[in-house]
Amino acid sequence: MSYFADTESLVTVRDWLRFAVSRFNEAKLHFGHGSDNAFDEAAYLILATLHLPVDRLEPFLDASLTHGEAEDVLRVLERRVRERVPAAYLTREAWLAGHSFYVDERVIVPRSFIAELLADQLAPWVEAPDSVPAVLDLCTGSGCLAILAALAFPHAHVDAADLSRDALDVAKRNVADYGLGERIDPVESDLFAALTDRAYDLIVSNPPYVDAESVAALPAEYRAEPALALGSGTDGLDATRRILAGARAHLKPGGLLVVEIGHNRAALEAAFPALPFVWLDTVGGDGHVFLLRREDLA
Repeated sequence: MSYFADTESLVTVRDWLRFAVSRFNEAKLHFGHGSDNAFDEAAYLILATLHLPVDRLEPFLDASLTHGEAEDVLRVLERRVRERVPAAYLTREAWLAGHSFYVDERVIVPRSFIAELLADQLAPWVEAPDSVPAVLDLCTGSGCLAILAALAFPHAHVDAADLSRDALDVAKRNVADYGLGERIDPVESDLFAALTDRAYDLIVSNPPYVDAESVAALPAEYRAEPALALGSGTDGLDATRRILAGARAHLKPGGLLVVEIGHNRAALEAAFPALPFVWLDTVGGDGHVFLLRREDLA
């Protein structure tokens, strides 16, 4: 089936937007890497490809595309449909908590609920954001949470740890883009393994947490992401178990551990019935991110 015949009649941004939405719906694409519907994703891809502000569609709807621009837009739309490539990999850009980050196939597309908590400086759990000296972002990937933590806690030094050297290369690029090289230290580490004798006031982590059954059913867009950053054992809790086992040794007295675990709240509470998990409110609900103090991990 050809989704891209007869595009010669498409002239304006409005024409290409309507065409893209139709093709995306016809192809039954899966969304979730920055947008959740065909219209928003089509608008973003078209505006980004044309080097226009991605948050201002209306002024450009009736602008005509040059021949070269039309070819560029068509190429991007074709890849999105035929290869099921996430939009962020096509534009080499992802947005999180109002901030732009470079991404490519070496990292998962940033989408952590922890980002909105950092935007609020983890209030009310962190009482003095300007006095937080040491933060760890575990499983940093693109480095987005490490950067947001550095922005939220302006006097903190942040370690950005990841097992993947490829991911750390992307993180280093983002850290450089934000001019935070003196405050963020990318560290190659299998969770806490390379962080001997380091202790933190705050540890945040968006680790792999997809269970095996869900991994097997992932749509193509998610299978385009690094498998290492998604699956975490049969129940999705392998990485979280290791984090809970090692975090106390790397937290200062009164230190906080904040971890995202997807839809695994019931399984986690069943596995650790003695731990007093505090579930933090996010736009996705109150069951995706938990908080524990160092003293809770005794």
